[in-house]
Amino acid sequence: MIVPSSNLTMETELPRMLRAREEIAPEDRFVFHSSRMRMQMVTPEQLKGMNAQTERASLELADARPDVVATACLVAIMAQGPGYHCTAEDEITAVLRAQDAQVPVVSSAGALLSGIEALGARRVAVITPYMKPLTETVVNYIQDAGVDVVDSLSLEVADNLAVARLNPADLREHWKRLDLTGAEAIVLSACVQMPSLPAIQHVEDASGLPVLSAATATAHRILTELGLKPSVPDAGSLLDGGH
Repeated sequence: MIVPSSNLTMETELPRMLRAREEIAPEDRFVFHSSRMRMQMVTPEQLKGMNAQTERASLELADARPDVVATACLVAIMAQGPGYHCTAEDEITAVLRAQDAQVPVVSSAGALLSGIEALGARRVAVITPYMKPLTETVVNYIQDAGVDVVDSLSLEVADNLAVARLNPADLREHWKRLDLTGAEAIVLSACVQMPSLPAIQHVEDASGLPVLSAATATAHRILTELGLKPSVPDAGSLLDGGH
């Protein structure tokens, strides 16, 4: 994984999901290696500066000869403009191939879009930890991909470390503040830093709608790229093995 230097959550939630998968599919084993790009505050300036470190981070991971590489900062990619996840994935792929690492590359931004598509959802409601202007950026990015965002909720936390300290249990109440009229799915965390995994299944059961996050969507895309069944227990219908 390529993660922001202040990210604490992806290296927690993604291994947790895939270790839970090992319990039901013990023939598959997963190990994790990360490279970090410096970013402390979720501002356009720091996000742009972080993106400039992509080549160095990709080279470090190429040396480990991974089976798949995931770049895990959704808003850093979305802040560069609609469709930028394709550019980011291509840039990392080029660096890896130059080092003879012929592996698939996924981004959390692209994975969120493909996860929504896998659920067959065309209208979603979204929760982010961002300040409202960045949430608007995320909403516009999702809508540019052909998905209608019927409502969004900004928790307005700018410090990335503070985002990691948010209690995922609070999402069991936050989702009730969304207007779900017409929604076909809920993005409980459109951010790889905001913890949400312990709330995913609860909110899905309570709302009656499919619930996903940037993290569960990334897990889904990783498993799919590896040719494995996207099945993780208690992580929402996206990871029930049927998509």
